[in-house]
Amino acid sequence: MSSIVNRHFTEGQEYLDGPRMLADVGGTYARFGLERAPGQIDTIEVLRCSDFPTFAAAAEAYLEKANSPPVRHAAVDIATPVNGDEIRMTNHHWAFSIEATRRQLLLDTLVVVNDFTALAMSLPHLEAEHYQKIGGGKSRPNSVIGLIGAGTGLGVGGLISTEGRWIALGSEGGHVSFSPGDEREVAILQYCWKKHEHLSAERLASGPGIELIHEALASIHGKTAQHLGTPDIVKRALDGSDPLCMEAVECFCAMLGTMASNVAVTLGTLGGMYIGGGVVPRLGEYFAKSPFRARFEQKGRFSEYLAEIPTFVITAPYPAFVGVAAILSEHLGGGNSVPILERIRKVMPQLSPAEQKVGSLILSHPRSVMNDPISDIARRSDVSQPTVIRFCRSLGCLGLADFKIKLASGVTGTIPVAHSQVHIGDSSIDVGVKVVDNTVSAMLQVRDNLNAELLDRTVDILAQASKIEFYGFGTCGLVAEDARQKFFRLGIPASSYIDPQLQELSASLLKPTDVAVVISNSGRLRHLAPTVEAAANSGATIIALAPANSQLARRAHIVIPFEHNEANPSLIPMVSRILLLILVDMLAVGVSLKRSSPFSELQRQAKRGILAHVTPEGTGASNMINLPDDESAERGINL
Repeated sequence: MSSIVNRHFTEGQEYLDGPRMLADVGGTYARFGLERAPGQIDTIEVLRCSDFPTFAAAAEAYLEKANSPPVRHAAVDIATPVNGDEIRMTNHHWAFSIEATRRQLLLDTLVVVNDFTALAMSLPHLEAEHYQKIGGGKSRPNSVIGLIGAGTGLGVGGLISTEGRWIALGSEGGHVSFSPGDEREVAILQYCWKKHEHLSAERLASGPGIELIHEALASIHGKTAQHLGTPDIVKRALDGSDPLCMEAVECFCAMLGTMASNVAVTLGTLGGMYIGGGVVPRLGEYFAKSPFRARFEQKGRFSEYLAEIPTFVITAPYPAFVGVAAILSEHLGGGNSVPILERIRKVMPQLSPAEQKVGSLILSHPRSVMNDPISDIARRSDVSQPTVIRFCRSLGCLGLADFKIKLASGVTGTIPVAHSQVHIGDSSIDVGVKVVDNTVSAMLQVRDNLNAELLDRTVDILAQASKIEFYGFGTCGLVAEDARQKFFRLGIPASSYIDPQLQELSASLLKPTDVAVVISNSGRLRHLAPTVEAAANSGATIIALAPANSQLARRAHIVIPFEHNEANPSLIPMVSRILLLILVDMLAVGVSLKRSSPFSELQRQAKRGILAHVTPEGTGASNMINLPDDESAERGINL
């Protein structure tokens, strides 16, 4: 075991809630450590991933060997994209659920991020002795910082400074297409094309890539390549005993220079380009003399631009620990602050007996309480609702909502809105939590992708419609019926149809002043095709509530898009229906507000008897409503 002290934090007393486990997981090795206080990371172990069936098994083995006090909080950086609860490594067989692993390891918090996100977050905190400068000018303060690293794969990342903090850019840039920089590399590319349909930068500018370069060069030179691993190739290259190995390492460095320069000009990394990963540090002093820097600056008209950008090799022994510790600290409130569950444990003796009942409930069922209304929390604690509020304020929170946000961070490492797959064998409470989390996550995705101009245009069309008809099948038929009731109550003639023959017949009777709203969670036309065609032929405006770029979206005049893949409809069948109901509510509320405004354009148009319509020959969401020239000039707008 070894010990390190990271000076990116001010050293202080040990965390009140015990040490925090940190893990840096690559395709070959998993590194573990304990952060006992801000800036103090020790008890480091390096385990081979292939020795353990799962990540959880490796973590349990580490914790058993470390023999530390109970660990409540952990953060993991891992060499794979992190998008939701399910993790599946790119260059190893480990796959796991974050939430299930948190429960298995008896943790309050488990944060999982991409390995290069963690490495990127370490960069602003590294000391001068933790990196070596390889050419270039000076870093510009608060400018974008770039990162590239060759190991089992090729990682790419970056940092942007904003409002006094750094934001890491997630990237899978190592999988861009390989770009040869000279004739020799063109020949290597041609050789590799015989083995791989697509040759990514990672195939060559990585540890395993050195072996492939060595093999390709042997073929190009008409030699029989020895089957050497990367460590042997590097060793022979550095001691000068094998010209082919020397050429392979030389090619690798040049290729890495090309890739680094591509990242630099793409992101504008005036704050510098950093090189991490396990390969380059092993090249030692050779890397500074290699073709890397010359190739980095070889960019034609942009050579002078790149000449000013400094490049640095990260030499710190465990730099990812620095970044992942910073990420975990931010999740838990920063610095030496006490997470909410530990704060409850500490203050329990000072609370009133009634408040202690609330605290006991939360400590026993933290995830359940996150989703319970105040009435349920009070009932389950056998206290009054004002007592629940007093409890929250005793913890330093503004109220129950503020407390739940802090509780969510303490329990999961983030607000619980990530997608979590439901599995056979999940407990009832886990199923309940995952269904809520999945729904909230999908709702927030819809919210974040809303287009204000598109919503305004749609509300205008619906508010001016002589009649609105809603079409859908199955659960979408239920949404159509819900929409009919909402718009009928607004005083707009509205109908809904779920039978395909009635849909087609009714659509054929529509007029140019009418609107057909077609609702589909898949966007596939199937039985809707005749209805959509009939509505289009009648001259009515077709509005689709469907996934963008779907068949239905391409046939509609206006699309209110939503994206949700019901990956397992037998287990999670209702999320898309909830999203469609929300979209209907958005439109209904918007129309209600427009119709109730005494100065609305709708009322002015109604008094003049003006009806807007969509050009019949146009398709797509970019179409405009055509008004008579004098009206459009008076209003001065395009809808």
